[in-house]
Amino acid sequence: MRQRPRGDSRGILDPARLLREVRFRRHLPAEPLRLWVEHYWLIDWTLSAPFEQRIVPHPAVNVVFRSDDETERDRDGGRDNERDGDRDAAEAGEVAGVGRDLFRITLTGTGRVCGIQFRPGGFHPFWRRPVAELTGRRLPLPAGRLTRPTHPVCAGTDADRCRALDAALTAWAPDRDPAAEEAVRLAESIRADRTVLRVDDFAARHDVPVRRLQRLFTEYVGVGPKWVIRRYRLQEAVERAAGAPLDWAGLAANLGYSDQAHLVRDFTAVAGVSPAAYARSVH
Repeated sequence: MRQRPRGDSRGILDPARLLREVRFRRHLPAEPLRLWVEHYWLIDWTLSAPFEQRIVPHPAVNVVFRSDDETERDRDGGRDNERDGDRDAAEAGEVAGVGRDLFRITLTGTGRVCGIQFRPGGFHPFWRRPVAELTGRRLPLPAGRLTRPTHPVCAGTDADRCRALDAALTAWAPDRDPAAEEAVRLAESIRADRTVLRVDDFAARHDVPVRRLQRLFTEYVGVGPKWVIRRYRLQEAVERAAGAPLDWAGLAANLGYSDQAHLVRDFTAVAGVSPAAYARSVH
């Protein structure tokens, strides 16, 4: 079990700019929750001008709580009061399913976000329904079996916020599910092993029939194994593009693409810019 949160920037476009503009950090949840949860991610900001961040989403569900100038204006205007009848209700919260497309968000003024990134396959024990029904969707809390926390999540120190997230997850009472744990292990193997390039080879390596693997990922991760493989390899390309100049033809071959043009098309489709344009922008 991981003892510290990931330190990579996979999925974050122009991570250096993100760290200049906002306070971004990750924390691990309480030990019993690490089977399902990758990490908590916290962002605080005080901005003099709008800041747009773009993310190439992971094959993971996120639950996000946000408190900022816009949220406070909404509460003052009565919309939260009408929905919940409680001016002291927790911050706006939502469930974000796996995103297939580039995610963009513009931050303004002052605010805080507390996010829970589940491990691929790890949200099912909380949701107890096919995770594919959330893919490409964002649902406000409460949703399904997920209630809104009874106390604010984005207030206090990082330790306070992590304890509040631990409490929210514990209250949602996840079930132990061997199939979910299998999906988590398989998805983690795809992410960690850069030689995984084809579904049939991966299925054979783990002695899982391809059809069962596809059903398992659709039910528990929310997308198929082919999509997960391609997304992790593309995230690797994005991360490496932010570093030293690359041999794109060689990288395409290493990531399992038939040629450089195929990698360029996929990269451009998911990141919104070509690999060369992105590399120039971050350098």
